[in-house]
Amino acid sequence: MKKIDLKKNVYELTEEYPELINILKNYGFLGIANPVVRNTLGRITSIPEGCKKQGKNLDEFIKKLKEEGFEAQNDI
Repeated sequence: MKKIDLKKNVYELTEEYPELINILKNYGFLGIANPVVRNTLGRITSIPEGCKKQGKNLDEFIKKLKEEGFEAQNDI
């Protein structure tokens, strides 16, 4: 399983695991597919922060990540 540190920002995670872009996009993080948005807002937003801002359930997203072969670490 690929390990994701939830304390890292979205930009760092998508640079490490580019396949996260589609996973995040499919979960409702629509701007993530835009390189400019990912490079700006992605550098100051973590997955937990993004879920909170969009009213998404972080626990559900962590389950989705697990289904896709990722393990979330440093749960917030």
